[in-house]
Amino acid sequence: MRLLRRRGAPSQVTLVTRAGCTLCTEAEPLVREAAAEAGVAYDVRDVDTDLTGEDRARWTDKVPVVLIDGVEHAYWHVDSRALRRALRG
Repeated sequence: MRLLRRRGAPSQVTLVTRAGCTLCTEAEPLVREAAAEAGVAYDVRDVDTDLTGEDRARWTDKVPVVLIDGVEHAYWHVDSRALRRALRG
């Protein structure tokens, strides 16, 4: 996976998930905790409840997906150390 260089600290972490996804259930507390430690806003989006269908079309084969300021950071498995490092900016 290619790492993106950022300028400044990120402001938003999003976990793209779906109901019944075991990997999503494992990722959620890791992502929530990392966001809280970094003081970064955190939200969860379910690909199957997106009314536009855009999330489902883009992420359905990759959930869980971690987005940092809208940019894909990780999918399937979350490396909490790499996520914390990315959230430090």
